[in-house]
Amino acid sequence: MVEQARAEEEAGAEEEAGAAEAGAAEAGQDNSVAVRRDLAVRAAVEQGLLTEADPVVALLDVAGIRASAAALHAAFAAVTAPDTRVLHAFAVKAAPLVPVLRLLDAERVGAEVASPGELGLARAAGIPPDRTVLDSPAKTPAELRDALTSGIAVNADNPQELTRLDALLHAAPTRSPIGLRVNPQTGGGSIGALSTATATSKFGVALRDEGARAWVVRAYLDRPWLTRLHTHSGSQGVPLALMAEGVRTVHELAEEINAAAGRQQIDTIDIGGGLPVNFSSDEETPTYAEYARLLKSTVPGLFDGRYGLVTEFGRSLLAKHGTVLARVEYAKSAGGRPIAVTHAGVQIATRTVYDPESWPLRIAAYDADGRPKKGPAVVQDVAGPACFAGDVLATGRPLPLLEQGDLVAALDTGAYYFANHYAYNSLARPGVYGFTAATTATATGTGTGAGKASSVRFATVRAPQTVAEIVAESGGGHPDALVRD
Repeated sequence: MVEQARAEEEAGAEEEAGAAEAGAAEAGQDNSVAVRRDLAVRAAVEQGLLTEADPVVALLDVAGIRASAAALHAAFAAVTAPDTRVLHAFAVKAAPLVPVLRLLDAERVGAEVASPGELGLARAAGIPPDRTVLDSPAKTPAELRDALTSGIAVNADNPQELTRLDALLHAAPTRSPIGLRVNPQTGGGSIGALSTATATSKFGVALRDEGARAWVVRAYLDRPWLTRLHTHSGSQGVPLALMAEGVRTVHELAEEINAAAGRQQIDTIDIGGGLPVNFSSDEETPTYAEYARLLKSTVPGLFDGRYGLVTEFGRSLLAKHGTVLARVEYAKSAGGRPIAVTHAGVQIATRTVYDPESWPLRIAAYDADGRPKKGPAVVQDVAGPACFAGDVLATGRPLPLLEQGDLVAALDTGAYYFANHYAYNSLARPGVYGFTAATTATATGTGTGAGKASSVRFATVRAPQTVAEIVAESGGGHPDALVRD
């Protein structure tokens, strides 16, 4: 499946992968994004991806992903000294799909993993150990041994993990770079559940707790093999200035440790990821260039060439390039408000359903042929298929009136949506398809869907889950396990 995906996406995407498009995407001015999306929606209908048996599919814009990767590289290259060692590692949790990881690897983006499963995906994608970073607050001895044997970089989370590493390194040396994660305790953003630099965050060593800073310095002086320092204080809802302040705090700590050691013991700083995403339009903002420039002005010593850099962006690389497309099964009304009942709900957009204020999604309306729906805006709800009242993608949303057989598209869903399935009602995981679309010669305008849907090529990233697979993973092979005498 990986080889198929790679071959097909490479066959038709060279035009979209050019530097001009990457620069336009970074500036939020790439009109072809909406055009490609509209072409892909129509092609998904014409080419039979969306069917009665599979009434919801997920689409990934290969050209958009490549453009984001190029923008990330360019942004940090613009602010770092020549020959600075920089590893951009994709946070696998954002899109745990092997063909996606393989595509990013081809774009010189490695992998940040936080579980044996994520590491397995990175390995299946062919990402080498020296471009893989293991982060997790609960690593087992087996996970650590595996990483150290393989030469994978490890960021320890706490004093107990350092003690565990002491014993493992005593038993067997390693070539793995090893660091320690610290929590700068610089504060949270607008989404509490995603704020990792609060006073009581579960991640890392709380740097402002009494005695913690001195303990960290001593821990490094006692362990010459500790050569990295790690923080991750950004995520959706966290202002860029607060993210930069966390990085500044960790850079100051690295300078303090190196001064105490009398040498540059810390040679690499892992600044994490967490660039927030704009979910209100096609514009990609804030940009990597904005963030890199802010970091340069806030922490100039980070970019003078003395330190290698690691980043761990996830959502910002993929979110804008994913679309969930679902059929309207029924159109009804309640209390005078129209309701479109679709096949995309909590199983895909779990965060949106349970916390719509923090995770609103843009919804686009299409007719049954996959063309943008026309007509006056009507306030209506877009509901999912699950059996509870809160399974609603959008409430009171003005859209052309949706009818039975129409299609709805949940936009900006390339990260943390269709790849992180919620198996409520035993609803199936949707098929995921990467697409390339030659828009330059065939399409004009913005979001019009002009051009030829036949120019769109799909590659299977993940096949739709079958009922038989749902039964198998739900104990179908052991039906009598609880009724035997």
